[in-house]
Amino acid sequence: MQDNQQSWNLHSHAISWSLSIASAVLVMFFVTVPLNQSARAQTFQVLYSFSGTPDGASPSNLTIDAAGNLYGVASGGGINYNGTVFKLSRENSGWVLARLYSFQGGEDGSTPAAPLIAGPHGSFYSITRYGGGGSGTVYSLSPPATAICQGAPCPWIETVLYRFQGAPDGQFPVGAIVSDRAGNLYGATQLGGIYGNEGLVYELTPSLSGWTEAVVHYFRGGSNDGAQPFTGLIFDQAGSLYGTTIQGGATNEGAVVQLTPNGGLWSWTVLHSFDPAVDGWYPFGGLISDRAGNLYGTTTWAGPNSGGTVYELIRGTDNHWTFAVLYALPRSGGYGPTASVTMDAAGNLFGTTLEGGAFGYGNVFKLTPSGQSWIYTSLHDFTGGNDGAGANSAVVLDTNGNLYSTAGGGGQYGYGVVFELTP
Repeated sequence: MQDNQQSWNLHSHAISWSLSIASAVLVMFFVTVPLNQSARAQTFQVLYSFSGTPDGASPSNLTIDAAGNLYGVASGGGINYNGTVFKLSRENSGWVLARLYSFQGGEDGSTPAAPLIAGPHGSFYSITRYGGGGSGTVYSLSPPATAICQGAPCPWIETVLYRFQGAPDGQFPVGAIVSDRAGNLYGATQLGGIYGNEGLVYELTPSLSGWTEAVVHYFRGGSNDGAQPFTGLIFDQAGSLYGTTIQGGATNEGAVVQLTPNGGLWSWTVLHSFDPAVDGWYPFGGLISDRAGNLYGTTTWAGPNSGGTVYELIRGTDNHWTFAVLYALPRSGGYGPTASVTMDAAGNLFGTTLEGGAFGYGNVFKLTPSGQSWIYTSLHDFTGGNDGAGANSAVVLDTNGNLYSTAGGGGQYGYGVVFELTP
């Protein structure tokens, strides 16, 4: 993906560069759902259309604060064409965008590609895919001490916490980073490591002299481990980490992996290996968990209906997990979900597709539990015009149940949109 990525065509096919093709054999079970509804009750509204310069291009990965403000990143565009961090705030009857930071593409990083997570004193943590030492960065972004500089809002202050060098410390960080109770940060890199460039999981520990990286796990590939993670990690209540990889596992078609702390070391377990025909392929979107500790995720391709899947890993006793496909999406245009699902308080799941939907430009969908099955509803089908093209991120919900997310292309200027869906 180019730092100055400026077109929908490049965006919609950007994920293909990272893949290698293989085949599979693991079979579990899935639930067939006959209902396929299209909702008309929701109200869709574009909150902001990106123009490329100076605001950014290809927006993604929103975060919402307690006041309802939206924060996100744009992987391209900006003053230096290396991406931006932005904030959208309600003002009167509309929304106003503030560009918090424009990446320069050198030591400070380029191509921001993950959600912002809250840090101390109103700051955020996140990653850039490239830049830094050439292999990406972990950075913090803090509010300026002064709000106005020469008549305009002051830019936020970026601090690079770590610059990846490749092997062995990691190359091309991916997905959201997570923090433990002590304030240490954890994340994954797609490549790097010491076992054939298969990626790794890292920990960053703060000190008075800066941040220090320690490798939690080097991915090895093969039947007993994953390879090449493409998204971030989540913690459970016991302190174990969970993530997905797009290679490795028993079938070499990707895996769900658990990392468990054990006396200062970490042990790993492959919880599931993907069979493309049955389970889906390429778990780009990562995982979420419910209150019972069950895991939910998506695959981007293949599956029973060829359009990817939404799946669940059900936690049992003695670390036994049961895999189930909750819904197999149809292949209407190309790539299916490339982001995680989001669960509301009622247990409904919301997701997006990159090239699915009625017109092949992506859609926003809802899965509603109904007995032993799930009812699928398309909430909005993108047309590729002013409403956007290519929904590339998870949705976030506000306290009123309104949904917010991004489309990486389309919009008034062709560089993507932030949108709202209201019940």
